[in-house]
Amino acid sequence: MKPEDVVIPEDALSESFLAATGPGGQNVNKVATAVQLRVDLFRLGLHPDAYERLKRIAGSKVTGAGELLITARKYRTQDANRQDARRRLAEMIAAAHIVQAKRKPTRPSRAAKAQRVDKKKQRSAVKQTRGKVQFD
Repeated sequence: MKPEDVVIPEDALSESFLAATGPGGQNVNKVATAVQLRVDLFRLGLHPDAYERLKRIAGSKVTGAGELLITARKYRTQDANRQDARRRLAEMIAAAHIVQAKRKPTRPSRAAKAQRVDKKKQRSAVKQTRGKVQFD
């Protein structure tokens, strides 16, 4: 699933604006351009496995009440920060829908084991021929 394909229901989102830090000069002190996006994870309607993966991906951004907090303050305008927060949310949801393939443990074949033992024997024979030189 691509981030562009993610559909986020509007009733699961709530936005608040706060004073940002960073670029913007005096405008930063006057205008609340940073966006804090709160997402109710239960209202997203995700599959239980995807829900658990999303919680793991979000980590400490998930509150005890099951809300995901995304703060965007990278840009100078509210609209750009709002788009950035929604884009990051869509990326997280898309990543949560990716199921990791289970690793199947493999074993070396009988031929590979025999080959390894033969090489060990050869190396051992080389080392056996080394030794102290005796002068008669």
